[in-house]
Amino acid sequence: MYYINTIEDTVSISPANFGQDVNKTALEALRKKYERTLDRELGIIVTVFNVRDVSDGMILPGDPSTRHTATFDVLSFNLEIDEIVAGEVSELADFGCFVRLGPLDGLVHLSQITSDFISYDKKSSAFVSKNTGRSLKKGDKVFAKVSSISLKSGIKDAKISLTMRPDGLGKPEWIKEPKREYRKGARRGGPKTRK
Repeated sequence: MYYINTIEDTVSISPANFGQDVNKTALEALRKKYERTLDRELGIIVTVFNVRDVSDGMILPGDPSTRHTATFDVLSFNLEIDEIVAGEVSELADFGCFVRLGPLDGLVHLSQITSDFISYDKKSSAFVSKNTGRSLKKGDKVFAKVSSISLKSGIKDAKISLTMRPDGLGKPEWIKEPKREYRKGARRGGPKTRK
């Protein structure tokens, strides 16, 4: 989910910053360039830190800024399909819930919240299951699995689909519940047996 990567790139320092600490000035410029951006390989760049190995400046014709090569680290957020994630329910809607996953929200469609029949109760602002009595509301901590990822041109266009249907996912209380076994042909009240 979170990764630290090392990058080498060129940074431009304007004449207004000449005479200041080059590492601090480079860090500010790199943060403006990289933070809150989407990279196809690295994912979302959350922050830039540990700027080092800043080269001497080079001046290009017609540009008063100096160009420096620098090595630095970035903290990035990147998801993979089938990855198990922990998050918090940030919003409920008739069609499902959104789960906060660091810098992004993922959608758990109504059909993917639980295997049981579940519906949205507007009075209590919660999803409630018909048979098991499970409920899900804003602020609940959950475990989910990444079903699909669509990263387009920017963070605002990113779409993450999640599921909580497989065993071991959902709210921690659901995971601790004893498993219910159903036999084929069983009716409410338990299975019928013949002697």
